Amino acid sequence: MSIRRRQHSMAPNLAMDRKSTNGAEEEEDETETSFSTPLVANETHDNAVDIKPESSCRIGIQVFFPFIVAGFGTVGAGMVLDIVQHWPVFTEVSEIFILVPALLGLKGNLEMTLASRLSTQANLGILKTRKQMMRMISGNLVLVQAQALVVGFLAAIFAMVMGWIPQGKWNVQHGLLLCASSMLTASLASLVLGVLMICVVLCSKKLGINPDNVATPVAASLGDLTTLALLAALSKLVFMVVEAKHYWLAPLLMATLILLIPVFIYLAYKNEYVSEVVYTGWTPIIAAMAISCVGGLVLDMTVSDKKYHGMAVFQPVINGVGGNLVAVQASRLSTGLHSRASIGSLPADTPHICFNPLTFFCRKNMTSKTARVLLAMVIPGHLIFIYSIKFMKAGHTSITMNFVAIYCAAALLQVMVLLFICNFLVHWMWKMGDDPDNFAIPYLTALGDLLGTSLLALVFYTLYSIGDKDFDVGD
Repeated sequence: MSIRRRQHSMAPNLAMDRKSTNGAEEEEDETETSFSTPLVANETHDNAVDIKPESSCRIGIQVFFPFIVAGFGTVGAGMVLDIVQHWPVFTEVSEIFILVPALLGLKGNLEMTLASRLSTQANLGILKTRKQMMRMISGNLVLVQAQALVVGFLAAIFAMVMGWIPQGKWNVQHGLLLCASSMLTASLASLVLGVLMICVVLCSKKLGINPDNVATPVAASLGDLTTLALLAALSKLVFMVVEAKHYWLAPLLMATLILLIPVFIYLAYKNEYVSEVVYTGWTPIIAAMAISCVGGLVLDMTVSDKKYHGMAVFQPVINGVGGNLVAVQASRLSTGLHSRASIGSLPADTPHICFNPLTFFCRKNMTSKTARVLLAMVIPGHLIFIYSIKFMKAGHTSITMNFVAIYCAAALLQVMVLLFICNFLVHWMWKMGDDPDNFAIPYLTALGDLLGTSLLALVFYTLYSIGDKDFDVGD
């Protein structure tokens, strides 16, 4: 049996500590791999974990507050970028601007994937004993450190290549500064956010809150802001040292961090809770980087055009909202599957995947109900963020009725597409033997970045075409 197909679900590991559920449970008319489904024993998972169903109101209340906090986190990240873009390190080493979206997107994927993995393990009872808790926490932290360092290095390489192609020249010191700053930022941000995610999950369980509803939005909200602030501060510090002719610091930092990668990988490999991710967790992160790069190219082609002047301040907001909501859905679906079956086999009563979007959102099962709750948050959330940006006088766009209507329509379409894809992707990955906690969210958030940036560009192009250019696009 290949590593990829190995039965690495947390639920089977937990089953040894639980007694089998006695008696047959009544079947509902329509079931789903989610929190409302009666978790009955079947041929693929003999010891089910009973997770209580949640009402739409309970889901909405638990998700809405961290969702709003996450939205303000993306707005704050834009504000920070607006300030630091004038710092000497950003003007002298222009490749940092190429590094920013790639590093922010990858960090979001790492932290949201960690949050999803922790939420699943918490809901399956892995955190009940102190020994299990410490083993699981240490394993996840060293794993994310290894992923963050690799991601930081690849992001810096991408930034150097994209900076070299148009200019035809490459500054060695700038390249070393990019690598050192990127890897150090990724490592420190992973440590800070990883510890925070553990605290959020533990506190959620103690307060009776489903961590699937709050952990991923919190990770998303603080991920961008924390990473951008660290990147700006650390790159400024390294730049000042290099400017003082101490050229040894950047290569020393880079070499030290590179040597730590195999150490973290070895420690993660020896931990039974995350050893499988050492083999399978790299593909989605690298693929997500490639997808995000396409979105970055769309932004690069449009942001300097007068038709799209003013869209930059809304780009992290529309992308962040879509990524946050679909991450909640993916995390909940993954927990439902982990609690009812072994990876590689869908639960016996799983309904057929619906390829009709209208039918999917109108079903009565828990997955569709959760999707409707998340979809209902899109327009109120974006209205709060739009008028917050207006209140803080950020950006170069006048907020008119035309802008609000077209922008909200685009945001709603983005989230609908992401939620529909999420339902298919999570079940397909599970059937193929891949843990959705490690694979689904990077792909979904990267698709959210690409789709959000493209739709936002279409919004500004539409406004310009209908004659709204004098007010809404900053002319």
